[in-house]
Amino acid sequence: MKIATFNINNVNRRLPNLLAWLKVAKPDVVCLQELKADTNAFPVAAIEDAGYHAVWQGQRTWNGVAILSRGAAPVLIRRKLPGDASDDQARYIEAAVGGIVIGCLYLPNGNPRPGPKFDYKLNWFDRLIRHARKLSKEQVPVVLAGDYNVVPDLTLDIYPTKSWDKDALTQPQPRARFQTLQDDGWLDAIRSLHPGARIYSYWDYKWGRWEKDGGLRLDHLMLNAPLHKRLKAAGVDKWVRGEPGASDHAPAWIQLKAAR
Repeated sequence: MKIATFNINNVNRRLPNLLAWLKVAKPDVVCLQELKADTNAFPVAAIEDAGYHAVWQGQRTWNGVAILSRGAAPVLIRRKLPGDASDDQARYIEAAVGGIVIGCLYLPNGNPRPGPKFDYKLNWFDRLIRHARKLSKEQVPVVLAGDYNVVPDLTLDIYPTKSWDKDALTQPQPRARFQTLQDDGWLDAIRSLHPGARIYSYWDYKWGRWEKDGGLRLDHLMLNAPLHKRLKAAGVDKWVRGEPGASDHAPAWIQLKAAR
């Protein structure tokens, strides 16, 4: 099974890019973030014509998440991250696909910091950790995939620079929370298979970052213990970022062996 995560940065505007990538990459499951579309504006017909089923939670501005699948349709489990009934931002959706629980997440950016947006980021991350622990106790295969808006390793997951030093993406607090997930047994799939490689999944539109390969690795697929030994391959489809009209993110993906 091939599972991918892709911050599409406006699903309707980037629909041609998405469909072209689906045709080439043929992922079995896709987690999309930053739909930037109301629930009723999601392009479900075009997605179905491409051979995919979908569950989604739309929202205007910067949010919105979706899970696509080929073959069997995703079975919706929940549309929001537990832990705060007042949180109305569409940043999490969870479904079962092919015997695996897929959590698609769009963690808050957190800028500007300090301030309420950074506090929200940290609180949201804490909720994710608590939910991840509950999922692990169920002893079912789980993938938590999405745009985590965190640079885990400041030596490998970001180009050599000081320009992001004060940004919320690189701060010790969210990086410590990402480490907590790993300490709890969640495997950073891409880093585990490419321990010393510079691999990026995001390149800012400004300052020629794409042309200079000034990227960051923000998009992660985290696997719980039942999936560790099934991990076969992982990477980033960097070429997608270079296409006309591209998102500022490229799809990150994993390949899993069949369950025995």
